[in-house]
Amino acid sequence: MVIGMPSTEMREPTFLVLAALADGRKHGYAVITEVTGLSSGRVTLRPGTLYAALDRLCDEGLVRPAGEEIVDGRLRRYYELTDSGAEALATEASRLQSNAAQAISRLRLRPSGGAA
Repeated sequence: MVIGMPSTEMREPTFLVLAALADGRKHGYAVITEVTGLSSGRVTLRPGTLYAALDRLCDEGLVRPAGEEIVDGRLRRYYELTDSGAEALATEASRLQSNAAQAISRLRLRPSGGAA
């Protein structure tokens, strides 16, 4: 990435929403719960934020609606990852893994007792 150029990397909430859907279709509240768990509580999505993200991800072809049902008198919408969404998630996971490996490798080379 060149400084000043637009980035193609995903924001963390987007990455986590896609990861939450990677193992199968889920309704909104289940996605919120999964994102909180995947992030160890660091990321908590509000329903309005989640549904705006899901709408955007649907528009981008990364997620698609996967049915509706009425549960306890409330409409529950389901979403699932598309093949393009799975590919985007895999690409971002690989990028993050590579960056983390580089950081870990360099930390191992760090001199002991570095300057404060």
